[in-house]
Formats: sequence, C-alpha cells, structure tokens
Amino acid sequence: MNDSIFVGLDVHKATISAAVAEGMRGGEVRNLGIIPNRADQIAKLAKKLGKGGRQVSFCYEAGPCGYGLRQLTGLGHNCIVVAPSLIPMKAGDRVKTDRRDAAMLAKLHRNGELTAVWVPDAAHEAMRDLVRARATAMRVLGKARQHLQGFLLRHGRIYAGKKGWTLAYRRWLTTVRFDHPASQIVLQDYIHAVTDAEARVDCLTKRIEELAPQWSMTPFVEAVQAMRGVAFIVAVTVVAEVGDFSRVARRSGWKAASIKVREFRWARDVGRA
Repeated sequence: MNDSIFVGLDVHKATISAAVAEGMRGGEVRNLGIIPNRADQIAKLAKKLGKGGRQVSFCYEAGPCGYGLRQLTGLGHNCIVVAPSLIPMKAGDRVKTDRRDAAMLAKLHRNGELTAVWVPDAAHEAMRDLVRARATAMRVLGKARQHLQGFLLRHGRIYAGKKGWTLAYRRWLTTVRFDHPASQIVLQDYIHAVTDAEARVDCLTKRIEELAPQWSMTPFVEAVQAMRGVAFIVAVTVVAEVGDFSRVARRSGWKAASIKVREFRWARDVGRA
C-alpha cells in the first residue's frame, strides 16, 4: 500500500479538479490543482503520478459527463465510478468546493469507503443510448398524439369508434374539416407531427433489431424473452438498463423484486408503439 496513491477527481465539462491521498490510512492528502478536461491532459496527469512504477487508483463521481475517463483503465490504471448517493458524508459538512470534493474522494477511496457502480463498456453504452433514443421517441410520439387529440376535442371533433390510432381512426382523421383555413393548417401540422414521430420510432426500432444480433448481451435478451409476455423491445430495454444482472442478484429479495417490477413496467411502456 505504501507505493500506492489514490486520486480523487471532481469532473466538470471543461475542467477536472484532482487530489491525491498517499499510501496508508492517515497519510497526506493534497490537492493537485485543476486541469482541462481533455484526453491529453488526463493522460499527462496519469503518467506523472505513475512515475517510478507507483500504483495509481482513480475515482470520480458519476455525473452528466459520462464515462469519458475510461481512458484511465485503458492506460492500465484502476478507476472506479462512484454513485454520489453512496458517498459517506459527515454531519454538518455541507461546504462543497471542487478542491474539497476531490480531496474527500481521494481520502475515502484510500480508506476503502467508496462503493463503485457498474460501468458499461463502450459497446454496451452505445446500445443503451440507442434504446434510450427510442424511448425518447416514444415519449415524443405520445405527446404528439395528445396534442392532436386535445385539439380535436377542444373543437368538438369526436371519433365515434372505440379505439384510437387504428386504420379506421386514421381514415377518419382524413375526413375532418374546419371552416377556417387556419384551423385546418393546425390539424394537418398535428397529424404530420404524429406521422413524423411514428416514423422515427419505426426507424430506431429497426436499427435496434439490426444491431442486437451483434451485441454481446444478446443471450441475455433471448433469456428475458423466454419469460411469458416479454417482447423483443422490452427484453432489449431491460438488458440495456440492467446490464450486469449480478447487481440485482446480490440485492435482498424484496429489493430485487421491486427493481425488476419497476424496470419491466418502464420497459413495457416504452415498448408500446
């Protein structure tokens, strides 16, 4: 442990504040300053700290900057990502600055008091981004349909059928007319918004279907599909979001059950077109 150092990084879009905790518990903790959040600067810092064969272990909080610091593991260093909600905090210690946060992370990392979160590899993250893009498109589609239906309801145009968005409903939409041309323009714009959103969902769904066979998690997708009532998109969504299923297996029974229910409900909702 004496030849090891532990580095805490407070990561922002443009800058990174770094601090280092030396060796054993109780050793010196010092701030290294602020560096630009650029790959070359991060590599330069890692090289400087690893001189003489010292083992360097990095940590930083999960945040909106993503997993760009994967390069540290690529350089041969240990690097963990920490969930902010799992970082031990002392009562009354509410003053937060970049320097203090980096030093706190370095110290806690050295003491073994940080809980690392699962980090997807680049391929898994890319697939998850694609799945989430489709989920976003589904929400946009839902909003577009609501806007159209709200407009029709407000103007007393009521569909006599039992179910919306069927072929019969779409044929009915083509028969709706307004006296004022402005209202007709609004109707067509809302209809176009719906068709555009549907096309986006269909396109992303096809891309997922095309790329899924090349994904390393495909066996898990097939296993989840083996469950009754679980369709392909739902299975892909669950696998993309859960990632490492051992994380769920390690949870207590009721927690595992509750997280599975929430994930399947969410996946089921985003899978509906």
